[in-house]
Order: sequence, then C-alpha cells, then structure tokens
Amino acid sequence: MAIPPENTTPAPTKPTREGAEQDGFMREVDEALREQQMQDVAKKYGVPITILVVLVIAGVGGWLWWDGSQTAAQEDRGERYTMALDRIREGQPESADDLLAKLATEEASDTAVLARLTQAGVALEAGKTDEAIKTYDAIAADGDVPEMMRDLATVRGVAAKYDDLEPQAVIDRLKPLAVAGNPWFGSAGEMVAMAYLAQGKDDLAGPLFGELARNEDVPESIRRRAGQMAGILGEDSIDDTDEALKRSGLSSRAPAAPPQ
Repeated sequence: MAIPPENTTPAPTKPTREGAEQDGFMREVDEALREQQMQDVAKKYGVPITILVVLVIAGVGGWLWWDGSQTAAQEDRGERYTMALDRIREGQPESADDLLAKLATEEASDTAVLARLTQAGVALEAGKTDEAIKTYDAIAADGDVPEMMRDLATVRGVAAKYDDLEPQAVIDRLKPLAVAGNPWFGSAGEMVAMAYLAQGKDDLAGPLFGELARNEDVPESIRRRAGQMAGILGEDSIDDTDEALKRSGLSSRAPAAPPQ
C-alpha cells in the first residue's frame, strides 16, 4: 500500500511496518492469558452468598465435585498452554504444535482460543501468511469468542495483510480499536495512523502518532516509533520537558557545583 508520489511527508520505512505487524505478539498473548486468569478467579470466588445458600440446600456435595473438576480442567489447560508458550520462546515452535493442536480442538474455552491465536502467530512467523490470516479471520468472526480475543484476532489479521489492503480498509477495520483505553490501542493505532499517512491525511496521522507516543500503556517500541513520526509531522509527542529529558537519558536537574 504505497504513499501517493505527490505526498511530501516521508513515508514510514519497511522496518516500521514490520514492527507494527510483529511487535508485541507474545505480550498480547500474555495479556490475553492474564485476562483469562482474571476471569477464572472471578468465576471461582465471585459467587454471591445467596447462590451459595441455594447450593447448600440443593446439595452442596455435588456442586463442589463439579466445581472442582472444572477448576482442575482449567488449570490443566493453562499448564499445557504455558508449556507450549515456553517452547515457542525457546525457539522450538515445532515441539509446541501438538500441544496447541490439542488445546485448539478441545471444548470451547479461552485457552482454546489462545491456542488458535498462537497457532496463527507461529504460522505467520513461518511464512504461512494465508494460513495465519484464515485463522485470524475465523476467530474475529466467531461470536462465541470473547470480544477482547476477537479484537486481537482482528488486529493480527490486518497486520498480516497490511501491505495488500487499501488504506481505507485498514482504517475501517481498526479505527474502533484505535482509541486510548483499548487493550490493542498501540498496534491498532499505529496501523491506522500509517493508513492516514498513506492517504495524505497528515492532519489525522500526526495527532494519532502523538497520542500513541504520550500514552504510557502503549508498548515502548511503538511509543518510540510514534514519537519519531509525530516529530516529522510537527506534532508534539511529549507532555513536558522532564519527560522529554528522561526519555533522552538526560536529567532536568542542574549540574552539581564543581568542588572548591
């Protein structure tokens, strides 16, 4: 998706696009896993007292057996998924294939979705782009998948085929996610800003790059790239002088007086 020749704004380099596509995949998966774990805790401990009373009357023994088996199954899936991630981090994606394949085909669960997302990520890294995109798109369109994971699949799917999409298609898919507070604001916002840039809409790209650079919840690598682009476009990306000096590795304190 090339920037029109008449646009005088420097185009983002290939490393920038690749950074937008690949940046933070493991971080995103870890965030999704933490979200799943939080939901599991809520399910385990967030039962209202009134429901507990009803359960006691109905037969607490049977319920406790069921709850224990469900918790054990969740823990087992979590352990197997963590093992698969460890093997991927160690550079052994092939040894993680069997674990991920089994998890992905088990009964509907957040871990099964995470396994499918991870399979797509591994396929993408292996150059199997079409296979990865197919998986991402299927997850994004699945109404039974939690919204946060559907959004992650949308972001990863668009990143995988970014260079083959028209700028407006990128904007249409990702603009709802390119807002502060969204878990995927960093990746979605960067791609939307680059799409604006490709359309020659510097007035929209600059402020978005600036917002990305200032947002402390955005991954540092994206903030750094966004800050560079914001500077090129004449957009302020630093809230105050102290922060600017800090990110430059300098100090705002006055130098100590020389010894007398």
